[in-house]
Amino acid sequence: MRLVFCATGVAATLLTGLFATATQAATYSVSSPDGKLTFQVSDDNTQPSYQVTFNNQAVIAPSKLGFDFARAPSLRDGLIISKTQRNSVNERWQQPWGEAREIHDHHNELVVTLADSQSKQAQYTLRIRAFDDGVGFRYEVAQDSARYITRELTEFAIADSDKAQAWWIPARGWNRYEYTYNTTALHDAAHVHTPFTLKNKDGVHISIHEAALVDYAAMTLNQRRPGTFISDLTPWSDGIAVKTNGQFKTPWRTIQVGAQATDLLNSRLILNLNEPNKLGDVSWVEPGKYLGIWWGMHIGKNTWGSGEKHGATTERTKEYLSFAAEHGFDGVLVEGWNTGWDGDWFFNGDVFSFTEAYPDFDLDAIAKHGEQVGARLIGHHETSGNVSNYRDQMADAFALYEKAGVRQVKTGYVADGGNIKRIDERGHARFEWHDGQFMVNEYLDNVKLAAKHKISINTHEPIKDTGLRRTYPNWLTREGARGQEFNAWGTPPNPPEHTTMLAFTRMLSGPMDFTPGIFDMGFNGLGDKTNRPQTTLAKQLALYVVLYSPVQMAADLPENYLAKPQAFQFIKDVPADWEHSIALAGEVGDYVVFARKERKRGKYSGNDWYLGAITDEQARTLTVKLDFLEPGQQFEAHIYQDGADAEWKHTPYDLSIQKQRVTANDTLTLKLATSGGTAIRFKAL
Repeated sequence: MRLVFCATGVAATLLTGLFATATQAATYSVSSPDGKLTFQVSDDNTQPSYQVTFNNQAVIAPSKLGFDFARAPSLRDGLIISKTQRNSVNERWQQPWGEAREIHDHHNELVVTLADSQSKQAQYTLRIRAFDDGVGFRYEVAQDSARYITRELTEFAIADSDKAQAWWIPARGWNRYEYTYNTTALHDAAHVHTPFTLKNKDGVHISIHEAALVDYAAMTLNQRRPGTFISDLTPWSDGIAVKTNGQFKTPWRTIQVGAQATDLLNSRLILNLNEPNKLGDVSWVEPGKYLGIWWGMHIGKNTWGSGEKHGATTERTKEYLSFAAEHGFDGVLVEGWNTGWDGDWFFNGDVFSFTEAYPDFDLDAIAKHGEQVGARLIGHHETSGNVSNYRDQMADAFALYEKAGVRQVKTGYVADGGNIKRIDERGHARFEWHDGQFMVNEYLDNVKLAAKHKISINTHEPIKDTGLRRTYPNWLTREGARGQEFNAWGTPPNPPEHTTMLAFTRMLSGPMDFTPGIFDMGFNGLGDKTNRPQTTLAKQLALYVVLYSPVQMAADLPENYLAKPQAFQFIKDVPADWEHSIALAGEVGDYVVFARKERKRGKYSGNDWYLGAITDEQARTLTVKLDFLEPGQQFEAHIYQDGADAEWKHTPYDLSIQKQRVTANDTLTLKLATSGGTAIRFKAL
């Protein structure tokens, strides 16, 4: 045994050498530090497989491992475990920004080498890490010739699947990740995106996803035999799944497990499986809140294209910057400032310029005004799916923004799934998926180049989050789900359960730029037959706490905030960067309650707590213990909750605002209207 002492923790490594014969099956296991989760890998019948148990009950039944390649032999049969290595880590690390400052990485690791049973030559390594909140495993392949993967054979066989329930969105569809979630029996989930959340017959909650997706195709899950999902990698336009030189590591395949739904929300598994920060000093990466010349376009008041209703004008941007500075916001997002938006911009990917502004948008004058008032311009790059046109201009575009003092850029890749346009080395147009290997690399290259200009990225129409914000902290947030804009024109708009569903599905992968804060629910009329946010006003406030993002938008028009100044105060108060975050209660798609403590940054003292609670179409009364507050400390609770007559269809604006003194010994009763919510600031006294 060799002990290795780390700077922030202690690791123990044990190396075991062995060569099993083809007739002697070898089985090895690794358990979580608390002993509740166990991952077992076996070469029984020379067919490598794994299984996972939780509290001595199977959650993943025996599931196969391996690869098929285009020309090289498959890695399926004839493999034996030839060597194992063990390691344990117990350390803490800090995020420069995030839902929590300090993250605890406590896991046990088993590294298994699989070799050819005849030649005894190593074929690949399986690295497994077991945490209290789940397990992760990945393949590490070191071959001396190119390997083009046609199929990854990883299975996830759900134990007792006929009694399991699942929440999911379809994979490889035209609308990328932007669907409402389905609630079905597990067997009815055919081909799904991850994170894929389910509950088994014992009430154990499970989420299957991946971490550290780099230079590889995204994993979707395809249910083949009932209850058995196989890794279905999103292919290139030529049908190959992943192109490698023979030396590659897959993303971590992750299985988060919890006795109750909130255990998934409190998991840090995905972050812990990513590499540490590679950018060095990232003090220039700034979380915060922003406004935008954005919602007006979605509700038809303004246009992205030029003309009488053009939204991105010098005058309007200056007004927004002044309003933002006056009310404590950090910046203003402006879409439609650059040439190329005229006509049907959805198909304008070939003609967008990322350095040429429309005549009525003076970038220099706007940058100077922002510097004077104390709010920055937030940049915008919409590609409409032509990534080659964007790639050709990207360096100049970031240089222009850096010169103008822009610190954050929202990128957009609006195009149907499978319709990302790239120009190959022969000048031919090829069309790729947003989550194929080509685009996985393209998104990350964008983030890396932005970092050289000290610019942070908020990606829309993105690749799903897999925790790379740890490695590249300027990748602040992304979309990757049905956002607020569907409430302006989506038919139907997001249903009342949508955000309660997002908390337990999409949000398990990382931050989302959902763009909350709509105060005018009646721009198309109230009721349940129009495109509008199907929520109460109190729920819009609570979303700032429930749906985490280090950059949060106040999405509505300034005049709508001025019309409701008391409610607007909560948005002005709530931070976007947190010291601690705790999911207190919730069930998938029904309701959720989060408490978060502000991080000390800028105007925030680091002493206050915030709470957000939201519900679906059902009104609820929830009792919440305040034992997350510091003992012995008094707080003034500023409570924004649904009024006595509130309900989302006809009386969404009924809002009750109260103050009362509380301590950690108290409890609060929260009354949530249909599609309602409660938002609370606990101000330390």
